[in-house]
Amino acid sequence: MKTFVYIDHFKGEIQPASWEALGLAKSLGTASALIFGSGVDAIAKAAFEHGADEVFVADDSALTDYRAEPYASTLWALASAQSPDLILFPTTARTRVLAALSAIDLNTGVLTDVSGLEAAGNDLIATRPIYEGKVLEKSVCTGKPILATIRARAFPKPEPDAGKSGTATKVEVKSEAL
Repeated sequence: MKTFVYIDHFKGEIQPASWEALGLAKSLGTASALIFGSGVDAIAKAAFEHGADEVFVADDSALTDYRAEPYASTLWALASAQSPDLILFPTTARTRVLAALSAIDLNTGVLTDVSGLEAAGNDLIATRPIYEGKVLEKSVCTGKPILATIRARAFPKPEPDAGKSGTATKVEVKSEAL
């Protein structure tokens, strides 16, 4: 399964659940890290060290401060060109908005606050808490690509391997909304 993982960061400080999402992606197949921002070379290096098979970087001063529209437009362009099966996001306020806008742009749905994910043939079954965590719900998204936000500390974080490296692929930044 070809999976994109959005690496969420604020001013270079990476949200730890991003690495958990990367580990989950690796358990399902190939994992491509998506890094948007300005001056993000250190984050790209860390993504390779945490197991990314490839890293796509949108590095531009227009992405210095998070604004949902250019981030979603850039994600749409990349997903349209690469056709991933799944796009994972750590659950943060920023990624909830980004996942929702991207789902609209890609004409698909979003599985939110996922605490478990398992493959069943061509489908992915997501487990997520509802009713303040009192009940666990199993959901299937039929659209492609599947977008999912994962709950922090629900999946194991891969250990970094300082010896692993690679060359990031630069992608074009879409600074305007679709």
